[in-house]
Amino acid sequence: MSDLIIVESPAKAKTIGKYLGKNFKVMASVGHIRDLPKSKLGVDIEQDFKPMYENKKDKTALIRDLKKQADKSKSVYLATDPDREGEAISWHLAHILDLDAAEPIRVTFNEITKTGVKDGMAHPRGLDMGLVNAQQARRILDRIVGYKLSPFLWKKVRRGLSAGRVQSVAVRLVVDREKEIESFKSREYWSIDATLLSSVSDAKKLFPARLSEVDGVKAELNNKEDTDKVLKRLEGASFNVSAVKKSTRKKLPAPPFTTSTLQQEASRKLFFNSRRTMKIAQELYEGLELPEHGAIGLITYMRTDSVRISAEAKQAAKELIEQKFGAEYVFKGERLFKSKAGGQDAHEAIRPTVPHITPEQIKSSVTSDQYKLYKLIWERFMASQMENAQLNTVSVDINANGCLFKANGYTVKFDGFMKLYVEASESENPEKSDDADNAAGATALPPLTQGEELSVESLDGNQHFTQPPGRYTEAGLIKALEENGIGRPSTYAPTITTILDRQYVERVAKQLKPTILGRVITDFLKEHFDNIVDTSFTAQMETYLDKIEVGSEEWVEVLREFYGDFEKTLSKAETEMEGKRVKIPDEPTDIPCELCGKMMSIKIGPYGKFLGCSGFPECKQTKKIINEADGECPSCGGKMVSKKSKKGKPYFGCENVKDCGFMTWDVPVSDICPNCQKKLFRKGGKKGTLYCAAESCSFEQADTEAETNV
Repeated sequence: MSDLIIVESPAKAKTIGKYLGKNFKVMASVGHIRDLPKSKLGVDIEQDFKPMYENKKDKTALIRDLKKQADKSKSVYLATDPDREGEAISWHLAHILDLDAAEPIRVTFNEITKTGVKDGMAHPRGLDMGLVNAQQARRILDRIVGYKLSPFLWKKVRRGLSAGRVQSVAVRLVVDREKEIESFKSREYWSIDATLLSSVSDAKKLFPARLSEVDGVKAELNNKEDTDKVLKRLEGASFNVSAVKKSTRKKLPAPPFTTSTLQQEASRKLFFNSRRTMKIAQELYEGLELPEHGAIGLITYMRTDSVRISAEAKQAAKELIEQKFGAEYVFKGERLFKSKAGGQDAHEAIRPTVPHITPEQIKSSVTSDQYKLYKLIWERFMASQMENAQLNTVSVDINANGCLFKANGYTVKFDGFMKLYVEASESENPEKSDDADNAAGATALPPLTQGEELSVESLDGNQHFTQPPGRYTEAGLIKALEENGIGRPSTYAPTITTILDRQYVERVAKQLKPTILGRVITDFLKEHFDNIVDTSFTAQMETYLDKIEVGSEEWVEVLREFYGDFEKTLSKAETEMEGKRVKIPDEPTDIPCELCGKMMSIKIGPYGKFLGCSGFPECKQTKKIINEADGECPSCGGKMVSKKSKKGKPYFGCENVKDCGFMTWDVPVSDICPNCQKKLFRKGGKKGTLYCAAESCSFEQADTEAETNV
């Protein structure tokens, strides 16, 4: 008789099976096998919120096979993912297979390697009911909100809508940011920027400096008149170096990835959305077949809030750093990164399971996406164990007729971890000014000495305007959710996917913009269900779930307290909205209706946006929304339109779908082919290659200036 081990995914089962050998049978539950029913609430509120779980219909055959195998196995071990959701799946499996939850039947693997699997199998335990109850409480909370609030939205706004405990707060963040942008009042301000040249230095290098003070007071130039007065004062003035301050600054590496920071960095550096990132990370964790290593999980568990790493992993990283870069690049001390307060610290940070397996070694054996994400994880982890970078900084004060100019510069004394990896950044400061603000930023300055006179190559007054905050990118929204304590990193990807699929938010040039539907629902919920979209309240519920997990709160009591207030709020809203409905305004267009001549409007239906006549219901004319692109079809000369594949990837096709059918992944542009006068296409990104797609023409040239028009 063999032992039965049940995991969640077939890929994970395959990898683990190879490590454990013929004395073990490894099967996959393929996610949850029991859940709340789809057709009803499925929670008996009067009986202490008793959940009415039922076996999933599509798992009937699998459950039969699992029972059959369990009956003939010596022992059964539940090895689902090591988190709340995985613990709950194991609990449901124990129920179906009639296993004692208190017996040592639960094993967890932080990494799917030979060592990780054997270590997990050596330490079986009973089921952690704190984890199970935290998952149950979250599931029931979300079910109550969804099944009680969504029908109310159907009655008062429109059928098919949904509200969620986390998704509605995410939409509110996007809506509030959009309102902030719309209400932003731009403020004019000016700067005076000098381009200077040292007459002493042999380098003869021009460098920038910016006006900082006038007569010892911070310079505030609000208009051209203020600026011209100072410029007049500076006419013929000598520019002299009054102070040179030199120092050395340390730059520390970023910690290894958590779930949240991985999603953010993959968005900024790889342009992966959160769902794509987590899918690839799951594949890397569960195991891939490599020629020299066999089946192996390449990264540790990818759902974690911790930046902690094991002593063995640190040592392996330092050995490899010395081998690849030299002993001077190995961090000599013990670098301890601090995990965020309230984070889940059960697992290590996301890191390569075997640091000596470099990205280049696996490149030919994995997909492009798997390689890119593994490379990102590997480099971030390795950099976290490398020596600090050291920068030589210099700050220079320059006086000219009572006006103080400042110039800052730095050079890299020792690159340290920067030799391998530098963290991406994304500024979403509401007072962020335009790029001209950075005109006097850090550069490599020429050698300057106190008292020397500088030559003035140019002296200009430059007008600027403060800029509104930018819309959230996916990375920015994930960061905001984490900072506000909304949801958990494992929920960010499905939350963002949901609000996009529901048409509450849309992507515009990689930024997230609320739709009219999203704004209407958010305003409605704020008016009648403020707690549901309140960031503090939602964060507090996450804290309660964490307390349930460690046993300091009782899950039924948490649900009871939430439901009492929620039921009163729902009853009050039903009374206030008696006989009323909320209308979702349409977006007007300048497109005339072909039937009645009235203008068409952009409407949102169950399947997305479409054009409908503003004369509805008298005129019921509707049309698909066509996004015209630059260029023209090389086959028939028709217009090119922007479309999306089933997986959301943009492509371009001829408007004459039936008669022509031309399509391409490359971007049509307005540039004309010098050979045949047809419009060109671009391949290879913003700075790729322009080419002619006509069959009889072979024109092609590098493109270094034009931007993509999608």
